[in-house]
Amino acid sequence: MFYHIKDLQYHAKPSRPDPVYAKKLQEILGGQFGEISVALQYLFQGWNSRVNAKYRDLLMDVGAEELAHVEMLATMIARLLNDAPVADQEAAAKDPAVGAILGGMNPQHAIVSGLGALPADSVGNPWTASYINASGNLLADFRMNLTYESQGRLQACRLYEMTTDPGVKDMLSFLIARDTMHQNMWLAAIAELESQENVVVPSTFPRELEKQEVAYDFYNLSEGDASSKGRWAHGKSMDGLGEFRYISPAPAFGDAPKLKPTPPDVFNTPPTVRNDNEE
Repeated sequence: MFYHIKDLQYHAKPSRPDPVYAKKLQEILGGQFGEISVALQYLFQGWNSRVNAKYRDLLMDVGAEELAHVEMLATMIARLLNDAPVADQEAAAKDPAVGAILGGMNPQHAIVSGLGALPADSVGNPWTASYINASGNLLADFRMNLTYESQGRLQACRLYEMTTDPGVKDMLSFLIARDTMHQNMWLAAIAELESQENVVVPSTFPRELEKQEVAYDFYNLSEGDASSKGRWAHGKSMDGLGEFRYISPAPAFGDAPKLKPTPPDVFNTPPTVRNDNEE
């Protein structure tokens, strides 16, 4: 059960309308790493969780908070769109400065949403559920959550630098700080799970079923050997169960593939066609 409180988690009041910036702000609302994505990702991970009430509660708590961030951003976008009807664009075009502002807005903000936020990114791509990752493996999911929070904070910081509006900066400052907490939170949860499971996902796959002789080899598949200087190329593996090896050049374990000709009724190129390298 969800219970909606009418107060916002934090202020969402710009000092002035700015329809162009409203278009930009759509990215951290409806983009791949936006608040809609993380809210539903965490909630589905929580709803699907079959173990450990602590982690389920963590996911439900932060998922609910991200819904609050969706509401904050939707409110901010709506307020940035105040006094910016598309009908004014023709008249505004007579004033180059005003026309440039209105001409840069997302027309769907007026045509589709009636000067409100959209479940879409900054270039109009609709939000899609394919952004959600909920595998049932908490370590895999928490690592994905860390990636989403990292990308989301990166985008919020970039958007912070794209505005001079103190009200917008104030709200973004809050969201950036919450992303700081969430990155630290997922790192803590990841470390806790890794201490119990080890670092490779899934940890329960029988090791005898994987080819151990290649499990810790790094293959050099590019010009030069700069990659040999990394921690991943030498020494104890991160799971503590093997030794990294740097292999250059990379081996080819299989033979060149030779496929049987297709049946005549498939009408592929017939095998009798001469190869350009043939004499």
